[in-house]
Amino acid sequence: MRHYESSMRTNSTVDQAEDAAAKLHNAVTQAMSHPTEKVIEQAENSLKHAEQAVRHAPEGSVQGHGVDLAEEMLATEKERLALVQKQKG
Repeated sequence: MRHYESSMRTNSTVDQAEDAAAKLHNAVTQAMSHPTEKVIEQAENSLKHAEQAVRHAPEGSVQGHGVDLAEEMLATEKERLALVQKQKG
């Protein structure tokens, strides 16, 4: 697993997007371990939050710094969640 934490945090929209994607990662991991309707629904809600945060990330970035990482994290977690949903569905 990749470690997404940064030692230099500014609480910018990029940081918030990365945090939301990290929380999504945790929610998806839990859904993979315990694929109940409730846990999958929580991961889906986390996905919506992360998508919104990533959408707003460029607003607080300096020359787009960090936005690509947040987008990459989101894409990876969307793929993982889709696998869980497919297995459950």
